This record gives sequence, C-alpha cells and structure tokens, in this order.
Amino acid sequence: MTISITHRDPAALGGYGSILVRQRRDHARLDRMMNCWLAGGSDDELDALWQDIVQLVFSHAFAEETVLWPVLRRVAPGGEELTGRVEEEHQAINELVAQVEKSPDDPRRAEWIRQAFTLIRQDIRDEEDELLPHLREAFGDRRLRRIGAVWEAVRATAPTRPHPGVPRRPPGNAVRGVPLSLFDRLRDLAPAGGSAARRVAFTAFAAAGAAAAVSRVVRATARRPKGR
Repeated sequence: MTISITHRDPAALGGYGSILVRQRRDHARLDRMMNCWLAGGSDDELDALWQDIVQLVFSHAFAEETVLWPVLRRVAPGGEELTGRVEEEHQAINELVAQVEKSPDDPRRAEWIRQAFTLIRQDIRDEEDELLPHLREAFGDRRLRRIGAVWEAVRATAPTRPHPGVPRRPPGNAVRGVPLSLFDRLRDLAPAGGSAARRVAFTAFAAAGAAAAVSRVVRATARRPKGR
C-alpha cells in the first residue's frame, strides 16, 4: 500500500531538493492561489491571479509529463494506468482553461474557472496519494534530488498556457511544446520592457539544456531503478 506524501516530513521524502518536496511545494502554492481567487477581489486582481495560476499549472504539468511520468511507467506497478488517468485529467484542465482564455466576456467564465479548480484539486490528490509515493518506494534520496533538479529545469522553460493539441507524452510533447513555450514566455514577459527579449533568449538556451538533462535522467533511472 502506498503512503501519501501530503503530510510526510521533508526529510522522509528525500530532503528539500527532492522531486517529492518540490511537487508538494507547487501544489501548496496552487492551493493558496485558488483559495485567494475564490475569496474574491477586484477584476484586475482576479485576472492577474488567474494568469499566475495558469502559468504555474501548465509549466508544472508539462514537467511532470516530460520527466516524471515516463519514470513512473517504468518503476510503478500499474504505472501505465496511473499515469494515463492523470494525463486525462491534465487534458481536461487544458481544454477547460483554453475555453476560459478564449471567452473573456462570457458570463460563464467564473463558473468555468471554478470547475478548473475542482479538476486541479483532484489532480493534486491523485498525484500525492497514488503516483508520487511510488517514486519514494523506488528511489533513494540522492536520486530523488537529482530528478527534482531536472524537473525544476524543465518546469522553468515549459509552456505556460493551454495548448490542447500538444501530445501528453514525450517526445511529441517536447517537439510541439518547446516552440510554444518560447511564444508563451514572450507573451508573459512582453509587459516587462526592454529586458524581455534577453530573458526569452535565455529561456531558449535553458530549454535546450533541460531537454538534454531529461534524456540523461530517464536513461539513468531506466538503468538503475533502485539506485540510491
């Protein structure tokens, strides 16, 4: 029986650099932001908060699908079924958020956002209770921290907006997603002024490095699934 990572001490999950602690940190941040949105505020405040939520949701999910789920399919009993269910949740969130983004003046927009929050919370529960514990069972602390570093690099250069047509699995998600990531981050950074172009150029450079790192970690975990 797997043990949920939700309330476990960071030391028991491989330390603060561990992929499990990094995942949980993002989940907690998402939960706080969703609660803030539901508490209400001015239209401008809620729009800005919604954009922050969207950027975190999609970069986080892309890194999961690129780095974590291929590893889980190798080491977890029933890994194909487990990751397939979460991929379906990700796709449903993707399509719902895309609908919200395309319909800024639709009176149903707030309800669609609430529906997206429900799906995101269910996705968090499935990951923390069912998927991520398998990584704790399969790998030692050093390997969890190594995977965490790769996941963080990919998340930092991943798409930040919904793209329902992008495949959910590598290599297709990387082939389609990396060019979209550059476009997304250009849009995210455009209001920041003259430094935007430099930061987008850095994103392109980092994305190439992240792709190489993903390849290395997947090969390493495939060779030594029980390594410390």
